[in-house]
Formats: sequence, structure tokens, C-alpha cells
Amino acid sequence: MASLSLLLSTSAIAAQQPILIQGAMDMETNVLINALENAKETHRGGWTFWEGDIKGHPVVISRTEIGLANAAASTTLGIELFNPKAIINQGTSGGHDPELYRGDIVVGARSFNMGAYKVEYTEKGQGIHPEKWQNFDVVMRLRKNGELVEHSHFDADDALLAHTLSYSNAYKHGKVVSGVIGTADEWNREVDRINWFHETLGTSVEEMETSAAALVAEAYDVPFVSIRVLSNTDQHNQDFDPATAKHCQEFVLDVVDGLIKK
Repeated sequence: MASLSLLLSTSAIAAQQPILIQGAMDMETNVLINALENAKETHRGGWTFWEGDIKGHPVVISRTEIGLANAAASTTLGIELFNPKAIINQGTSGGHDPELYRGDIVVGARSFNMGAYKVEYTEKGQGIHPEKWQNFDVVMRLRKNGELVEHSHFDADDALLAHTLSYSNAYKHGKVVSGVIGTADEWNREVDRINWFHETLGTSVEEMETSAAALVAEAYDVPFVSIRVLSNTDQHNQDFDPATAKHCQEFVLDVVDGLIKK
């Protein structure tokens, strides 16, 4: 994936490329949209984008809608329409790491499709055993220069990851850590299953968009990072709190402000 620092410094043209910020729902985008100056709303199919400026720098907010298919489609449209210099995917998530609590933020050092499984053959009547299902080692395939490239996960852009983590102390609603984001069209609330994901696959949080958006960003060589706040964690009996979505967006605005200053 192209380096963010390289893209930021190559030309005056690059300086005019917007930062694309994604959220799946209204509650994950409203704060960001309200921060835009001269906002212009654009619709393509079922997806919506808001173009505007933050401190004189072009920024596009994308409401991706929920799920992997929506995330992939809206990311493709966002890149084709706006040619962003970087993509920040952000929003809410469910906690997997027992060391994390509601309000903490995970910056995804990597993400993967948590819902892709291989199941061994068992005869009729032998039951269903999800604990034996195996996550595919290679589940995401891309063509690069005509060659098939296989991915077990997608890494965040190094410069974007480091920049985001450098703002950890600015966040006042919990801690900010680097971690692993598991993406699936699932909402798991069985604590034993959540613990199995964390212990077996190393997940910090689960959500429904990141790895799909990361796949498209990788295909287009656009620097990418995902920032996910724990809106709930069943390990600690902490139910969903919509205020966490607001706090995450405010943190993202701090991160973007730093990018603009650079």
C-alpha cells in the first residue's frame, strides 16, 4: 500500500486530494458532517457523500451503510469519485479483548474477514460444532498488475497508524490502543464465543465494515486506517452506548486536524 507520507509530499495536486472519512450510520457521521464547511451532499445509488472543507482542506464524509457489501461498494465509489489521499474508516464496535472497556478506542493495525470459515465434513446427526470451525488463512484475493495476490488480512498504512496513535493522550473517554479488527456481518453476544475469537484469532473488537473497505483501499493503493470505539462489551456487561459514536468522531477530528497541519 502506498505510503501516506509519500502521497502528502509528492505534488501540489496531491495537496488538493481530500481525506475520505467513513461511518456506517447517521450516528457515526453526524458530528463529522457538522464539522464540514460549505458541505455539499452527493448521492450515488444507495450511498451518500458530503463534500466540504475542514480548516481549508477538502474532506469527504461517506455514510457507507452497514455491512461488508455496503462498505466495499461505497469505498469503491468514494475512491472513483473523489480520488482521496487517505481513507479513515471509523465508528462503533463490540469488544473482544477483556482488557478493553466501553469507550476505549482500537486503532486497527490490521483487519480481516472474521466471518469466513472452513468446516470439515461430519455425517448427518453428528451435530454442529462452531468451536471447530476454522477461519480461512487466505480469504481475500486481489489482482495487482494482472497477478493474483492473496491476503489473510490487511495492514493499516504505517504512517496513518503512527499518526493516529500519537493523539492517544488527546482522547478523554478511555484509552487508545493498536489492535486487530475482526469484520463480519455478525453481532456476537455469547461471551464464550467472543472469548474464542479473541483467544483463537487475536481479535480486539468486532464490527461490520473495516476489512471490506481495507480490501478496496489496498486494490487502489490508497492509505487506510480504521478507528473503532467500543460501544459495548458483553464481557463486562456494558450495553451499547450511542455517546461512544460521538466521542469517536471527535477523536477522528483531532487526528484529521493533525493531518491538515502536516
